[in-house]
Amino acid sequence: MPLSVLLPLVGVGIIGIAVMLHVLGLSRAAQLPDEVAAKAAWLREFPDATPTRVILSHDHHAALIETDDGPGVVWAMGADTTARALSGARIRRTAKGLRIDLPDFTAPHIHLRLDPDEAAHWPTYMKDSA
Repeated sequence: MPLSVLLPLVGVGIIGIAVMLHVLGLSRAAQLPDEVAAKAAWLREFPDATPTRVILSHDHHAALIETDDGPGVVWAMGADTTARALSGARIRRTAKGLRIDLPDFTAPHIHLRLDPDEAAHWPTYMKDSA
């Protein structure tokens, strides 16, 4: 098959798959409907660090987790969630929420979209990590 036919065919196929996933609702970011879901997401990553407190963001795309080992965060990464402990983290406010810089090459920067009130208060709960 000539390249002039193959490239548009592949391009249209990729665009078609993306549109189909979006129409089916599979491109939506994950949500944490309640504290139980946030705890479960945390425990998938850190089964030995039992959450003692969970603070959900207003949009349910992130949760601040407090454990006996220190604070952590669960957030939506695409259609799934992930979690990180905040040990050694640097936290800064941004125009849209918080930026968390971690000493972890697998997630060196986390950008959390938070309401202004949340962005103001969450760092006080994360103080053990600074």
